[in-house]
Amino acid sequence: MPSPQQARAQASAITSGKTASEAEASPTSQLRTLFDQPRLSPGQRRIAQYLIEHITEAAFLSITDLADRVGVSQPSVTRFAAAVGFSGYPALREKLQSIALGTLAGGPAAAEENGANELQAAVDAEIENLENLRRDFASPDQVIDIGRKLSQSTPLTILGLRISGSLAEYFAYAARRIHPDVRLVTRGGSVAYDALLQSREAGGTWVLAFSMPRHAQETLTAVRVARSAGLKVALVTDLALGPVADTADVVFATGTGSRLVFDSYAAPGVMAAALLQAMTDADPERTQARLEEYEHISDEHQFFLRD
Repeated sequence: MPSPQQARAQASAITSGKTASEAEASPTSQLRTLFDQPRLSPGQRRIAQYLIEHITEAAFLSITDLADRVGVSQPSVTRFAAAVGFSGYPALREKLQSIALGTLAGGPAAAEENGANELQAAVDAEIENLENLRRDFASPDQVIDIGRKLSQSTPLTILGLRISGSLAEYFAYAARRIHPDVRLVTRGGSVAYDALLQSREAGGTWVLAFSMPRHAQETLTAVRVARSAGLKVALVTDLALGPVADTADVVFATGTGSRLVFDSYAAPGVMAAALLQAMTDADPERTQARLEEYEHISDEHQFFLRD
């Protein structure tokens, strides 16, 4: 009998469903598209991040209120509107309102009005993140392509520093079941630099990096080191804006839960699982052989309890 992992590898290969044009883009995706094009200054990125995270409220703020919420000047908001292609803040706000109105009817933003407590509101926010990710997956071509490239990179380096280490460890643990040489980097500084340089010298071509808020300076430095060494970097993060995203070759941006004291990572976790699935699909024969070998070893040494 195949293990559950083997059965999923055989039965759940990623296939294209509706194209991106056929699926309704999520508010978050629309805003990323709106804000990703220009090279924004750090202050402008703060405005963009605030709008993405608080779209249903921020879209109806005056320029004075928005500037106060973000902690910038009113002229900075005006310059931001021009930087993303609008004649001024009123034109930008009109666009934001058209996006926001699509999220107001009965969605998670209405949780507090419906009497949800803080924990329920946190779950509702994560549901919204997952719904946005589901819309993004309407066109999975990029996930499939990067999964294939990660599968072909030997060794494959997984980078996750500070709070992002847990996601990196999850990915590396699973990837080792289907890939012959996975190297996990969860320490920054010279340790990370050595690992990245050694990976490139050993023939590696790709690094998968995780960068969750608060984004670590050492993650940016490590990504820059990887790029300078000739490695390509795929990044899983919360926003497709900012210096780490600007440095990476490919960015998978997914929302994080920020309603509680510590962030939760439902959508980034699914994003990681999707990339793992794409890796299994890229080389099904190797996947099957490695999973069968692991099941044999785990049975022989009784790694797991029998449910």
